[in-house]
Amino acid sequence: MTITMNDSHLMSITQIKEFLKFSQIIKFEGVSQKEKYLWLENILNRFRYFYLKKKEKGEVKKYLMKMTGLSDSQLGKLIRKKHSTGKILVSSRRRNSFPAKYTTDDVALLVKTDNAHKRLSGKATREIFIREFERFKNLEYNRLKDISVSHIYNLRVKNQYVSAALTYTKTQANLVAIGERRKPYPEGKPGYIRVDSVHQGDLDKEKGVYHINMVDEVTQWEIVGAVEKISEQYLEVLLEELIKQFPFRIINFHSDNGSEYINKTVAKLLNKLVISQTKSRSGKCNDQALVECKNGCVIRKHMGRSHISQVNARPINEFYRNYFNVYINYHRPSSYATVTFNDQGKRLKKYNTYLMPYEKLKSIENAEKYLNEGVTFEQLDLIAYEKSDNEYAALMQKKKEELFNNFIR
Repeated sequence: MTITMNDSHLMSITQIKEFLKFSQIIKFEGVSQKEKYLWLENILNRFRYFYLKKKEKGEVKKYLMKMTGLSDSQLGKLIRKKHSTGKILVSSRRRNSFPAKYTTDDVALLVKTDNAHKRLSGKATREIFIREFERFKNLEYNRLKDISVSHIYNLRVKNQYVSAALTYTKTQANLVAIGERRKPYPEGKPGYIRVDSVHQGDLDKEKGVYHINMVDEVTQWEIVGAVEKISEQYLEVLLEELIKQFPFRIINFHSDNGSEYINKTVAKLLNKLVISQTKSRSGKCNDQALVECKNGCVIRKHMGRSHISQVNARPINEFYRNYFNVYINYHRPSSYATVTFNDQGKRLKKYNTYLMPYEKLKSIENAEKYLNEGVTFEQLDLIAYEKSDNEYAALMQKKKEELFNNFIR
């Protein structure tokens, strides 16, 4: 919409506010820069802009930006000029500019070369220019033979190049539609597990075994497994086995963005088990803090960091299933945070509560309703209280020693 320069009916800040509230998108069209600057001066003088309060200045600036189409930084520069010189004048100064070294003919030659060779790298393209001039005596490549590699890429973003090149495409983001990128919110309910992989070192370029660690966010119930490789082929069967070792229903499966978990095979498995899948958010390193902590204080503490050959994955997995997972959930205490808030509203955590994950599970209100079908606390009590904590820890250590002694090296 085109408006006239006559807006003398606006005399107060209140009128400007009303105008901004009900007006549509309005701007000067077909008005010269000189006329626009004269109008700006008039408004600044009429409202005595430099004597207004900060909030009132903001309203006037909104009005000026809406009417002129200038950005906040452009308008601010003109207002400062008015304050320092008393006038807003059209600048007659011309900026110095360097003459263009490469002409439209050179860009056309670049397009021709890229279309013929399906757009090679900058260095390879430059080599072709040199050969065209020196070996094949094509004098039109006189300037291009001396072009820098970086400037080839500068020319490739010019409109002339983009409109004529057959191979120009913008870089596309690698979008993966598997898993929602968000933080899970268990709201005090078990069944929201964090998953991570732990690699057991390399030796002479040979990969070691991989540990798969699953930790429930609320109860810290932890199930660990071992696998030779973390490819889809190896992980599918193990993940299903580990999920079934939890005594309660799994609601959510949360991992980092590694391809071992973000793939169609895992997504299909979780869909079959009716488990939602989420993945860590970009720049949020604490999303996996719980399972990362367990990687260090549980798996690394007991399995060490030295290389263990992949062929030992099966006996390690049997040890985890038969002894280790029982130990860490029924006989090894975990610390749980008590959250408080100070006077400023900052959240404070104190880790002064220590319970076995099994005890934490039982302490949840109506915990029975979260158990898997056919699982009862009476059955779980038989596992939990068959041996004392020290007795079972000694048994676990004995079985672990036997496992290490029988490793295939």
